[in-house]
Formats: sequence, structure tokens, C-alpha cells
Amino acid sequence: MARNRIKYVCSSCGYESLKWIGRCPSCESWNTFTEELIEEKKTGKKSHAGDEQISKLSDHVVETEERVKTNIAEFDRVLGGGLMPGSVVLIGGDPGIGKSTLVMQAASKVDGDVLYVTGEESANQISLRAKRLKVTGDKISIMTETDLDVILGGIKKLEPKVVIVDSIQTTYKPDFDNAPGTVTQIRECTVELMQLAKKTHCAIMIVGHVTKEGMIAGPKILEHVVDTVLQFEGERSYSYRVLRAQKNRFGSTNEIGIFEMHDDGLHEVLNPSEIFLSERDKQTTGSVVTASIEGTRPILLEVQALVTPSSYGNPQRVATGFDYRRLSILLAVLEKRANLRLSIQNVFLNIAGGIRIDEPAVDLAICCAIASNFSDKFARNDTVVIGEVGLGGEVRSVNHIEKRIQEAAKLGFKRVILPTNNIKAIKSKADIEIVGVDNLGNALNKIF
Repeated sequence: MARNRIKYVCSSCGYESLKWIGRCPSCESWNTFTEELIEEKKTGKKSHAGDEQISKLSDHVVETEERVKTNIAEFDRVLGGGLMPGSVVLIGGDPGIGKSTLVMQAASKVDGDVLYVTGEESANQISLRAKRLKVTGDKISIMTETDLDVILGGIKKLEPKVVIVDSIQTTYKPDFDNAPGTVTQIRECTVELMQLAKKTHCAIMIVGHVTKEGMIAGPKILEHVVDTVLQFEGERSYSYRVLRAQKNRFGSTNEIGIFEMHDDGLHEVLNPSEIFLSERDKQTTGSVVTASIEGTRPILLEVQALVTPSSYGNPQRVATGFDYRRLSILLAVLEKRANLRLSIQNVFLNIAGGIRIDEPAVDLAICCAIASNFSDKFARNDTVVIGEVGLGGEVRSVNHIEKRIQEAAKLGFKRVILPTNNIKAIKSKADIEIVGVDNLGNALNKIF
């Protein structure tokens, strides 16, 4: 009896080894190697038909970019205007975050036939979920199958406009002896789905699980194969969900879509600034409003800071919705340039609403919120603070300043503190006071 040959594959990056290793030499992750069977390569006659695939770029002139609309404005915004025919979209997120709900609602609003392939639920379970979401199934066909060959046959037979595979971890190719969900199965199934999408010009949405670190499960090459990678994220304690593009060959990766989870599914949040500021307590120290840009959309957010004396040798620095390392830099700048002794204080920072912000334009608002709570002074509640803070305490200019000012004026704020260098770039005359600052000390004097 022939003995099966074994290899070990890193589930994070796809690195292969003939023996088990505790730490991956490629991505340096610990305990990520899984055991898989080595598939023997099939030998056959070499094909020389590749010359038929060569063509001139000028022969492929596309006049218009026809996209498949999901008719969910927030979803289409993140995709760059809708699903591109022949593209593969990978949607990842934590369990229970609402991935299946999102794709089911999108399937019900697509103009055309949709094939919903599931390996995790039965047809009756999908019917019950569709009833709860008030989704009609006139254009949706259901296939409860995990065999990739059967799925590909169903796609060729039905010829749908959109295919949804929920999830790729349950799909397997019978040619391989590896179990579903292994690196080999996920990679090969995704590649075959991608090849079929290019040939039939149907858009395929793949739902993927995530690891405990929040990364999409499977080899990193999986994200390189697909055209778009979307991350559906949100805190379980909040009803808001954020759809963010990590990769998009046909659109921007800066756009986000914001949804709110209800009993009957996900609802679009068309005015996120008003939602995020609706529960703001205007009589609390350490609360400052800032304006962030996500893609082309300005969003007003509340920055909350709490500073308390440390009872231990090492004070705590905890940040929710903001980069911890960036917070450490800003605390050092406040101590050096603004003479705030924060080295013996616990500092807790929170971006209200459960959203995560990475852009440096919120630096000045974070510094003002920390200074407000540390000195126990109320920041003016009619003011929006915008600006990047450098290591020298200087306030640097930011982009899209007019959009931020217009959003602040629309929600009734009376004053905006922003970098002095941005004032000359303001062309529109909004009914709001503009206060320019060039260093951190000036900003702290004008926020109270």
C-alpha cells in the first residue's frame, strides 16, 4: 500500500515545509502550520496552444464600464460603483458580524439572476433567513453544495449575473485528498472560480472566515488572486457595521460603507456624522469633535479621553479605534511641547461609535481631548478640531479641508480650529468661524 506523503503549510502565508515548524520562517507567525497531503502532479502531453491567447491591447477597446448594481448605495460606494462583470469579490469578517445578511440583501436587489451557493445552511434555513430579512426569492436560485465541480456545473447551466459562495472554507475540489478549509483547497477553489468568472463575465462574491487575529483565513495568495477584498467589521456591543475595502482593482480603497444592524437586517446609514454625535454629552471634559475623511465622505466623530493617576509603576495606555503607537507619540509630544506631565498618568482613548480612524488629521483633536480631561476643563462644544501634529509640536495642514468645514457647518457647529496653512486653500464661504493655529500650544489655548 502506497504511503501518503505529508507536507506542512503555513495557514497565514502559504509557506511549505516537509516538517512541522513552530514559527514560520516567512511571516514569522507562531503555530500556523497545518498538515496536508502532497498532491502528485499529473504528467501529460504538453500543450502549445498558448499562441492563440496572444492579442493586441488595441483589439480590446471598452467604451463604457458597465457595472452590476447591488442597489445598496453604501455597498456600491465601497465597490467603486457596483460589481464589475467577471470580477471576484472576497468578503471577510468575524463570525456573526452580518456577512451572510449583507450578501443576501444585495442578492435580492441585483437586477438579474443570482445563484446563492451555501455549504453552511440548508435551503429551509436560508428561506427562514430570507423571510426575516423580507427578501423575495424571485430572482435568487439556491444551491446547497460544497463540491466545486457541481457548483461550476450549476453556474454554467444557470448563467447567472451574480454568484454568491458562502463560504469558501466549506468548498472543496474532489481531485484533492485534503480536507475542506485547508490551504490547498481554498487556493484551488478560488482560482477555479476566478477563471470561470473571467470566461462567463459573471460577478462572484465569496464569503470568507477570519482568523483570531482578524485576518482573512487562508493563504495570503488568496487576496492576490481575487479582484476585491472587503472587510466587514464592527464591535459586538454596537449596532453599527463598517464595510471597508482593503484591495480594489476597480475602485478606491479609501471608501467605507456604514450600516446599522436591525431585526430585519442591515440598514444604510446615510448621514453617519449625525448618528455618531447623537449621544454626545456636551458637559464632559475630554470630549472633542473632529472631522475625518473616509474616501470622499467627511465624517464628524467624537474623540473621548480619560486621564487618571497611575497607582503602579507602568501607566496604562489603552486606545479603542485608534493606533496605540500613534497615541504614544502624541502623549510624548504633549509632555515635551505642552508641559503636560502624562508619564505618571493612565490614558484611555476612545473613538465613539465603534469606528476605527487611521488618518493623521485627528491628531490635534486627540491632543485637545487628553489636555481637556487632564486639566479638568471643558472644551468648547461648538468647535470642531482638525489637524496633524508633528514631533516638534507644529500643526500640519491636512487635505480635503473644505469638505470637512462644510460638514461641520451642516451639523450646526460654529467654529473650526484648523492648521494655519489650510486657510489659504479655503475658497467657499461657509457660515462658520475659522480659527488657524500653527502649533500645539496655540490650539490648547483656543479650545477652552
